Amino acid sequence: MAGINKVILVGNLGRDPEVRTLENGAKVANFTLATSESYKNKEGQRVTQTEWHNIVLWRGLAEIAEKFLRKGNQVYIEGKIKSRSWEDKDGNKRYTTEILGDNLTMLGGRRDSDNSNSDSTPVEDKAPDAKAGDEKDDLPF
Repeated sequence: MAGINKVILVGNLGRDPEVRTLENGAKVANFTLATSESYKNKEGQRVTQTEWHNIVLWRGLAEIAEKFLRKGNQVYIEGKIKSRSWEDKDGNKRYTTEILGDNLTMLGGRRDSDNSNSDSTPVEDKAPDAKAGDEKDDLPF
């Protein structure tokens, strides 16, 4: 039986995406994502635990991240866990675990760059409006 490597995260960006273009023209975006959960401890106090995830997006998703994502934005990410290792400049073996995202949905409202208050208009609603009464529309609703 084949294994399943599937991750679903909803969280907030810890920093603006860092986007690079590789020699072959492919773009890759890296950023951290914070997920938090709260519970009451045995003393009845609310405790919040935050987990930080390293997110990697490739090609089209990297371009979307570059254009639209900023520190603090809330996103839904689907992907898989990937671990890798490398040698640093001192010859020490280093390890990291990343989430390779293959689906991204921006949540919450649009944020203006000069204003931290959320607007109620989601980024996804910025597509051009369809013309009213378009005769070519054959949708049944």
